Amino acid sequence: MQRMGFFTDTTLCIGCKACEVACKQWNQLPDDGFHFTGMSYDNTGMLGASTWRHVAFVERAAELPGQGSPRDGVEGGARAFGELFPAGQPGPTSLLGHDIQPTHLETPVALGPTERALGKFSWLMLSDVCKHCERAGCLEACPTGAIVRTEFGSVYVQPDVCNGCGYCVSACPFGVVDRREEDGRAWKCTLCYDRLKGGMVPACAKACPTASIQFGELEDLRARARRCVEQLHARGVAEAHLYGEDAASQPGTEGLHAFFLLCDRPEVYNLPPDPVVPTAKVVRSWRSMAAGVLSLAALAMGAVFSARRA
Repeated sequence: MQRMGFFTDTTLCIGCKACEVACKQWNQLPDDGFHFTGMSYDNTGMLGASTWRHVAFVERAAELPGQGSPRDGVEGGARAFGELFPAGQPGPTSLLGHDIQPTHLETPVALGPTERALGKFSWLMLSDVCKHCERAGCLEACPTGAIVRTEFGSVYVQPDVCNGCGYCVSACPFGVVDRREEDGRAWKCTLCYDRLKGGMVPACAKACPTASIQFGELEDLRARARRCVEQLHARGVAEAHLYGEDAASQPGTEGLHAFFLLCDRPEVYNLPPDPVVPTAKVVRSWRSMAAGVLSLAALAMGAVFSARRA
């Protein structure tokens, strides 16, 4: 078995959504509706039956380490604009289309809320996808054998076998699997299984213009990802870490075949911090139930002996 997968470097994502478009085009997925969502630039909202790649836009009231203009004169980060241009001092009347260096020709003005906030603002972008877990809850929960592990290590839902029971939906700790309203069957990313069979790269990875989405053999991707983290740490981005790289970092699923480089806590990216496949707790549940039954039996026996003595 070739263990293939995705390594997504969120520090390279520019939010262009080329991966979303390529995924929908190749897999002939229906649109998600052409209506205003009010969710910034995130018109698709989340992964679903018709969205197998989703680019999340996370707005933060904090700057990234190393963010800012080199003209700030501060190594490793930028100062807030309020520090650069304090109230009553020469400063730009608008930060859009102007050089941020103060000049004697500009009128002294107090900074507005937007200008003050721009110094502590950053985007985090993440192209999310099915994780193709090493231990997949959807696969273990499927009663019909519709979900299988392919020769590439990916988790594939066979639409002609799926009966729409929905067990896989509740068994996925990432909320990836979804049922289509038209037929009730479950759908998710296939890792472009048809393209892999033809020796091609998945559509999303091929379309990504910044190499944020990288596809390849898992061990090679993991080595590459660790080097990226080391480089970011050397540049002062101490928050950089890998999410779901292996069983050690993701024990609840024994590792992911689509893992990520993040620069903040997983919850910020709408990823669960400690996902666990439901079936992983089956043994513990049976032990708890057995302990409960034994306790009840002991109490019953105690009650019987007490009644006899009385």
